[in-house]
Amino acid sequence: MHNITIYDTFTPYALSPQNRPYALMDLDDTLFQTLRKIQPQPLSDNLTVASVNKQGKALSFFSKKQHHFFNWLSQTTELIPVTARDSNEILRVKLPFHSWQVLTHGAVIVSPKQQIDSVWQQQIYTQLNDFQDNILTINQFITQINQQQALELQLTLHDDKFNHNDRTLIYLAIKHKQRNETKLANFCQQLPTILSTVLPNFTDDFYIHLNTNNLAILPKFIHKKHAVNYLLHQHLDKNRPCFGFGDSVADLPFLQILDWYGTPNRGQLHTQFAKIDNR
Repeated sequence: MHNITIYDTFTPYALSPQNRPYALMDLDDTLFQTLRKIQPQPLSDNLTVASVNKQGKALSFFSKKQHHFFNWLSQTTELIPVTARDSNEILRVKLPFHSWQVLTHGAVIVSPKQQIDSVWQQQIYTQLNDFQDNILTINQFITQINQQQALELQLTLHDDKFNHNDRTLIYLAIKHKQRNETKLANFCQQLPTILSTVLPNFTDDFYIHLNTNNLAILPKFIHKKHAVNYLLHQHLDKNRPCFGFGDSVADLPFLQILDWYGTPNRGQLHTQFAKIDNR
């Protein structure tokens, strides 16, 4: 007589802070966006302020659906922002975050008690020390080209103190001052060749991320995927489901190490998915 295995059937249970799924969420252009990117333009009473600029004026907004989406996630999941925003920029997001935070493209991890994760911090700090001269070289070289060719680029070096006295450079961000995405994309295509003339190992040590009018040049060890992978193995409950949301191709590596992921039906990642021939 064969043994018959008896399996459990589904039994619903109440959600609690200890068993909620994790939702790892990119912020800008995934959860909210600037008014310029909302098409068609909605009535003002259909918008909710999500972030402000340095002067405290409204900068990014929820649509009605995004508002409902965030409300649903905040009540049913443990929401973890995974963002390019740094330690200062995240403070301008006017939303309640109570769990872990992955900031500055993964260079910084903040605990639920608003403390920097010291193990991750030391690892990144040690690696960045060897890249300070190269990041400065990239900034100086592109600044020179920008001036010589009147490219109208706006360069911003991002750094962090990492609980040390001196600030440590992390990456270079570039925008086109007139928001000309075509010109920025053309410049981006030339960058690996241009920068390899001053840094022969550029393509081995750095990667370039471009999304609309945002271009970033980062060391390869600075990535959302690496920080999320650290969180998954060091701090998060392996038995709880992990969802991810992001709009950018650069988000895809961190999304792919989660259990499920989604993307808004507009944006860079959706555009790439739409090219898949599924006839």
